[in-house]
Amino acid sequence: MTSSPAPDALLGPADVRELAGALGVRPTKQRGQNFVIDANTVRRIVRTAGVRPDDVVVEVGPGLGSLTLALLEAADRVTAVEIDDVLAGALPATIAARMPARADRFALVHSDAMHITELPGPPPTTLVANLPYNVAVPVLLHMLSTFPSIERSLVMVQAEVADRLAAAPGSKVYGVPSVKANWYAEVKRAGSIGRNVFWPAPNVDSGLVSLVRRAEPIKTTASRREVFAVVDAAFAQRRKTLRAALAGWAGSAAAAESALVAAGVSPQARGEALTVEEFARIAEAAAARTTGPRTPEGESE
Repeated sequence: MTSSPAPDALLGPADVRELAGALGVRPTKQRGQNFVIDANTVRRIVRTAGVRPDDVVVEVGPGLGSLTLALLEAADRVTAVEIDDVLAGALPATIAARMPARADRFALVHSDAMHITELPGPPPTTLVANLPYNVAVPVLLHMLSTFPSIERSLVMVQAEVADRLAAAPGSKVYGVPSVKANWYAEVKRAGSIGRNVFWPAPNVDSGLVSLVRRAEPIKTTASRREVFAVVDAAFAQRRKTLRAALAGWAGSAAAAESALVAAGVSPQARGEALTVEEFARIAEAAAARTTGPRTPEGESE
């Protein structure tokens, strides 16, 4: 006998509806619940994520377990983070029933992903998630910040959010999510997902975004918080030049101009034209003016 999962271990449309019905679950817009009902799609997501047999995967928002089961087929172990009481209560039983040989490789954390600070078992190496529109970016950034062991991520998000995350400087949709994601990782679009693989079918298309953590952090003496403060200020008033947009952050337009010039950035430029490295230089220049020389960790000497 083999311990490999049975061919029908993954959830199909009838399985998803039957599970939901048994649990009395009705997908809610409030939590952006659209359950994947196509086994080929979840296997494609796992392949695109590059999940390896030695990977420790953290999955955010597993729902009824469609993607969770496919991840368990490929990874060493999977930890799922689920906020919904009913779904969190049911998922371990689903795993045990459909993939008993791998059940000991699965762990559930019943919590809001935004409040997670630790996970059971070995440190996660990979993040895979189907994230609802309203929390996609903050959840992604929180996980990347909290778990530096995550080397690769693949998130499924609304197509518009996918475009923003993967946008390059100069793009019309380049903004705060683009810069902050790029602080941690090399980011790119990794495909599209049709509406008909979800139940209920959403009113928007979905996209896959791949994030590979930078082998070397951005070289700057400014802290992440300092850099992100510059980013937030620059995009709060997109149409203004950086000299004007950063005036409040720097204390005055003159102070903003001084920091920009010191960083080698034109005061007449706009935030959507700058790379994350340039934002870091601005933060570094401003910090140097007020605190003196800094160490590479962003702390004052």
